Amino acid sequence: MALVEVEFPQPHVALVRLNRPEARNALSTELREELRAHFAALSDNADIRAIVLTGNDKAFAAGADIKAMAAMTPGQMKARGDERNWAALRNCPKPIVAAVNGYALGGGCELAMHADIIVAGHGATFGQPEVKLGIMPGAGGTQRLARAVGKYRAMLMLLTGMPISADEAFAAGLVSKVVADEDVVTEALAVAVSIAAMPPLAVAEIKQVLLAGLDAPLDVALMLERRAAYLLFDSNDKREAMQAFVDKRKPLFSGT
Repeated sequence: MALVEVEFPQPHVALVRLNRPEARNALSTELREELRAHFAALSDNADIRAIVLTGNDKAFAAGADIKAMAAMTPGQMKARGDERNWAALRNCPKPIVAAVNGYALGGGCELAMHADIIVAGHGATFGQPEVKLGIMPGAGGTQRLARAVGKYRAMLMLLTGMPISADEAFAAGLVSKVVADEDVVTEALAVAVSIAAMPPLAVAEIKQVLLAGLDAPLDVALMLERRAAYLLFDSNDKREAMQAFVDKRKPLFSGT
């Protein structure tokens, strides 16, 4: 049985679904390797313009596979080469929309934070409970969480292992939208379809510049923004979009 399933429910949109329901989609090595392979393929697929990543109604992903980790040594952890699995998501040039229902804990919360947009159900729960197991996050849980919700909220969550609700996550800036649990995937797909309808080069530049600029000095980030904005004026999609606006018609984007 595949631990990760991929569908193509709309033109230019991929839906990636974790499929380990018996373990609340715990992120086993095998699951992460499948996830890496799919994201590598989708990153190289010129027809795909947006990706929705989800789990099931009970859990987005409830964390790492604790049973598999219980007896691991530092050397064994390092030998897994898990950074390559996470890098496939981190380096994906296509916008990723996480559709989160149920638990997004530990590695599951870190997985959601690898997305560019997070749509959560009212019943979703986010947290980094690693401290309760005598360990700590190792896939961005300290760094991405602090950048999303600020130092003081992140410290509270990380040092106590205390989870937060979807509404709290939205108020803190961790979640983009909160909707009814049954509408999460539908809403995430609607967001992805909206993105996929935009000029692909502009979408790619916006994602790249925003992420690159987050950790750069403001002057450097603004320079990156200006240069990318100028370069887009030489794209066919820019010419098509502006001409379509003048002609009062729907544009047809080629991604060039």
